[in-house]
Amino acid sequence: AGASSLFSVLTSKAVVKRERLKDVVRGCRYRINNILDHKYRPRPVHEILKSANEMIDVEMEYSFLEKNCEHFVTKLRYDKAECGQVKAALVTSLFGVSGISVSALHAIGILLSRAKRQKK
Repeated sequence: AGASSLFSVLTSKAVVKRERLKDVVRGCRYRINNILDHKYRPRPVHEILKSANEMIDVEMEYSFLEKNCEHFVTKLRYDKAECGQVKAALVTSLFGVSGISVSALHAIGILLSRAKRQKK
């Protein structure tokens, strides 16, 4: 893990590596979520491991929105690449932009109403 993993976030390429989870998280708390088990049937473990091992040292395209590590592991587990983190980030961003827009419109409304009062 470390700098090479962090650097892959900033590029459009990443290399699949096999590392112990404890080395990747380096003492940080983590939780394994098989959150899509209710939606999709997981592939058999031996198939997941076979596919994962075949990908070690392979350079792949990387994109935060479409091809990140969560997409990679959900593709391995369910044969469907999905990322709940990206969906959540997009929804949060949408609400943030909406909130800013509403605030800006509110401020404009206040300024216009003050301008009208000053004219009278």
